[in-house]
Amino acid sequence: MAPETLPLLTPYKMGKFELSHRVVLAPLTRQRSYGNVPQPHAVLYYSQRATKGGLLIAEATGEQVEAWKPIVSAVHDKGAIFFCQIWHTGRVSNYGFQPNGQAPVSSTDRGILPVAQHDDSVAEYSPPHRLRTDEIPHIVNDFRLAARNAIEAGFDGVEVHGAHGYLLEQFMKDSVNDRTDEYGGSLENRCRFPLEVVQAVVDEIGADRVGIRLSPFTDYMESWDSDPEALGLYMAKALSKLGLLYCHVVEPRMTIVEGRRKLQHGLLPIRKAFQGTFIAAGGYDREEGNKAVNSGYTDLVAFGRLFLANPDLPKRFLLDAPLNKYNRLTFYTPDPVVGYTDYPFLDSSA
Repeated sequence: MAPETLPLLTPYKMGKFELSHRVVLAPLTRQRSYGNVPQPHAVLYYSQRATKGGLLIAEATGEQVEAWKPIVSAVHDKGAIFFCQIWHTGRVSNYGFQPNGQAPVSSTDRGILPVAQHDDSVAEYSPPHRLRTDEIPHIVNDFRLAARNAIEAGFDGVEVHGAHGYLLEQFMKDSVNDRTDEYGGSLENRCRFPLEVVQAVVDEIGADRVGIRLSPFTDYMESWDSDPEALGLYMAKALSKLGLLYCHVVEPRMTIVEGRRKLQHGLLPIRKAFQGTFIAAGGYDREEGNKAVNSGYTDLVAFGRLFLANPDLPKRFLLDAPLNKYNRLTFYTPDPVVGYTDYPFLDSSA
């Protein structure tokens, strides 16, 4: 396939944003902030991966406006578009992370079992407090303020984190949500709180600057749904009515076919139901990404581990150059360089 015909490297208009290619930096938890404040080394990390007309989505983040400003500025200096992922972990937390050592909050009062980590440690999660109906508007307002702060920091928009077992998904998925009020039971009720959050963010900064990430097919943090396709379709249709800029959805888990990992490509019904820009994520490589864009399966493709290990990923795709291998052991280490900004670029002679 000639470089000029690579579907992944064709321009795309996402609302008011002119993208020069369709290779998106997925939001990746990197744990390189100290004291919950982004550090100067994040300037290098994000600007390394910024290209003119490229879309970057920052890791899920807290509201540190001043600390993010130089990072956003460096990305914009490279001509890239930068969105900030805003989140609430819900029950994926413990007393030590909460104000005054109080319980985390969730749709339920059922906790998560301890989870083994990459470094052989064990993550412990404290039993959550089931949010009362009168407490929910305060959480909605927190998301609204987070969106405002992201724009104040200079981000072009925000991505609401509605995936991977965090708070919004704890309401959406029936394995977790055991409520009997207007926020539980039916699919409509379970999606009520996430949609209230999105509506508040849209009201604050405009739908043309708001995206969302969903993972209806996954089971992160003991969060799964008995009918994930129905959940995805319902959210896609509801989000379309709000005029959301994009919907970013994680593929179902890969299957092994003839000894090779194979994408299940289970997002097409959701893609058809959503009227804005569609971003697919979940184990894509150059070949699968090109196929997905070329067939109309998705508009853009988000790359995580490959973009982490290859800061010049669009260029490598263009040249069909070899890729650096990522080191899983350094994904979450606090080092400001190792596994963060030390992945090499292509030799200049390439």
